[in-house]
Amino acid sequence: MRWPTAAPNLEPREDIWPTDRAPVIRRLEDRTNEFAQLRWASRPQGQRARPIINFRSEGRRFPVGRSLVPASHFFEFTGSQSPKTKWKFTKAGKNWFCFAGLWRPTPDRSGESFTILTTEPGADIAPIHNRQVVVLDRADWLAWLDLTRPEADLLRPLPTGRLIVEQVR
Repeated sequence: MRWPTAAPNLEPREDIWPTDRAPVIRRLEDRTNEFAQLRWASRPQGQRARPIINFRSEGRRFPVGRSLVPASHFFEFTGSQSPKTKWKFTKAGKNWFCFAGLWRPTPDRSGESFTILTTEPGADIAPIHNRQVVVLDRADWLAWLDLTRPEADLLRPLPTGRLIVEQVR
């Protein structure tokens, strides 16, 4: 599989919020990959259950439903008073990257959704947040989709200095 070096030709969006539709590259049961627009936030069984936006990856296996979620940046927020301090994270030297994600049909089978996997924070994020979304290195994208390497090898924080941090508010 070849991955473009330029950002995919997607509609530019500054923010994608939980429950918005967003692009994913997902692995299908026939082992092909498909580009799709899915709802961000998996809804668990039960009407009162909160949507699952992010999902802890440590100590878990994910044999089905793996996906890549392309992005140019992500945000974290600090503080208890509104407006909270807003921190923007980009990948050093890259204009886009992919998060490790999972996709599933909705419980009522009315559609499909995805969630983004998290792990312990790396040095670039730890001063700001106690969790980190899993940003995969480009060399690991196909290994994540193909299940060719153990989850523990892939679902880890990036080394120090791989994320650029900027306070934007």
